[in-house]
Amino acid sequence: MQIILLEKVANLGQLGDVVEVKGGYARNFLIPQGKAKRANAANLAAFEARRVELEAKQAEILADAKVRAAKLEGATITIAQKAGIDGRLFGSVTSTDIAEAITATGIEVKRSEVRLPDGQLKTTGEYDMEIALHHDAVASIKLCVVAEA
Repeated sequence: MQIILLEKVANLGQLGDVVEVKGGYARNFLIPQGKAKRANAANLAAFEARRVELEAKQAEILADAKVRAAKLEGATITIAQKAGIDGRLFGSVTSTDIAEAITATGIEVKRSEVRLPDGQLKTTGEYDMEIALHHDAVASIKLCVVAEA
C-alpha cells in the first residue's frame, strides 16, 4: 500500500515521502496514529496545500524535544525498589517507572520515549539509558536503582 508520510517515521522516511508499506502496518498503525494518509490524487493535493503548516508543526515538535533533551542530558535519576540481600529486585523497574521518575523532576517524558533495549531492570545498580524524545533528539541519562530502606 502506498502512503504519504505526515511526519518523520524512523526507518521509513521523512515528511512528505510517498512510500510503500504493508497494508496492515498502514491500516493498523500509521493511519490511525495520524502519521500517514493513503497516497491518492485527492490526498496528495491536500498534503501539498498543507505542506508548510505540517513542516512548521514538525519543526516546533523537534525544537521542543531538543530543549527537553538538553535539560535531561547527563542527569542522574534514582529509583528505590524493594530488593533482596543479593540485589535482585522483588519485581522490576519498567519504562513506566522510569518515565514517572523523570517526570517527577519536572521534565515531561512519556513511557514510549524510554528505551530499554535489554528489557526491564531486575537488579540494583547504575545503568546508562537513552531517552528518545524525538528521532533526532536523544538524551543520555544515568539511572540508579537502589534498594528501598
